[in-house]
Amino acid sequence: MTTQPGSLTADTALVNRADRLANLGLFALASAAWVGVAVVLIGFDPRADAVVLLAGALLIGAAVGSVLLPLLWLVGFAIQGRAAYRGDWWRATRRAALVGLIVALFVVLRGENALNLPLALFVAAMALLVELTLSLRR
Repeated sequence: MTTQPGSLTADTALVNRADRLANLGLFALASAAWVGVAVVLIGFDPRADAVVLLAGALLIGAAVGSVLLPLLWLVGFAIQGRAAYRGDWWRATRRAALVGLIVALFVVLRGENALNLPLALFVAAMALLVELTLSLRR
């Protein structure tokens, strides 16, 4: 049996079944989170109630994080030459959670009219420092 150049055989599959199912499940979770964001933003006024503002911020942060989680894993998978290593999912989860937290913080600060450029840059720099510290630790 001959294979064409560039064709995939059984031993060179792109993503194994467990990782593919995890990615699809996380994208489904992200879709549900964005539906929750839409329900909160359509049904309630975040300017009138601080609880709605906080709930909306947490939902938006969770939605952004759940979209980024499989994307970050897939980027790492592609960069490493289509090889998944132990700890890749944890690294992607940590980075997605950090971005989701930053987004939630920015939404709350913007809702309270307290967001400004120096504060946003400080929060982004601190998040970058946290990620750099955790990534370099071995």
